[in-house]
Amino acid sequence: MLNLTARQIGEIVQGTLYGDNEGQIIRRISFDTRQIFHAHEVMFIALSGEHRDGHNYIKKAWDAGVRCFLVSRAIDFESFKDSVFILAGDTLSGLQAIAAYHRSQFDIPVIGITGSNGKTIVKEWLYQMLSSEINIAKSPKSYNSQLGVPMSVITLRPENQLAIFEAGISQKGEMDRLEPIIRPTIGILTYMGAAHSEGFESKTAKIEEKLKLFKHAEYVIYQKKENTHEAFERVLPGKPSFSWAV
Repeated sequence: MLNLTARQIGEIVQGTLYGDNEGQIIRRISFDTRQIFHAHEVMFIALSGEHRDGHNYIKKAWDAGVRCFLVSRAIDFESFKDSVFILAGDTLSGLQAIAAYHRSQFDIPVIGITGSNGKTIVKEWLYQMLSSEINIAKSPKSYNSQLGVPMSVITLRPENQLAIFEAGISQKGEMDRLEPIIRPTIGILTYMGAAHSEGFESKTAKIEEKLKLFKHAEYVIYQKKENTHEAFERVLPGKPSFSWAV
C-alpha cells in the first residue's frame, strides 16, 4: 500500500501538477472506475490503450469521490473542483515509476519468477508452503504484464517479510521495464517453451530477454536444458545459481 502525497508522486513521475490538493495522501491506485474503493485515498490513472482511453472516465471517477488523477494529456482541469491532476508524458510509465519507487522502500527478500509456463503455479506453491510461517506479498492471479507487475508491487506493506512476483513479457525490451519494479533478490526461471515467442527472433533471444529480470538478483534457480544454460552464462556470467538437468 502506498503512502505518498500527490506532490511526491508528481516528483516521482516527473510530472506537472494542476489543482489545489497537492497534499492529498494517496494509498491506492485504480485504473478501472468499477473497482474504486476508499475513493478519498485513491489516485485514478487514465491509461490509454488501443480500444479504451482512461481520460474518458475521469468524470465517472470524480463522481465516485476520487480527487487525484494521473493523466497524459491536458483536459479542463478547472471543471473538477478540490482535485489535483498530475500531467505526465505516459501514464503507464508513470505507474511503473511509482511502483519502482515503492519497491525501493523495502529491504526484504523478493522472489522474481519468469519463464514461458508455470509462473503462477510456482508462485502459488511457494506461497502455500511458506505463508504459514511468514507474511508474504504476492502477485494476485496472473498479474505479470507491464500493467499487472506494478499493480502487484504497490501492494507491498511494511508487515511483509517476503514478496513473490511473477513477470511475463511478449517482446524485446519489456523486461528492462519490469526489472527495476520487481528487483528480485532471488530469481526463478521456469520452463522455457514456445509460448509468446512471436516477439523474438529466436528461442535463445527470448531466454536472454527473460534472464534480464535477474541482473541484480543474489541467486538464480533454473533448469539446465537445451540452450538455457548457455544463455545464462552470456547474460549473467558468474551469477550464483542452482541448476539441474533432466
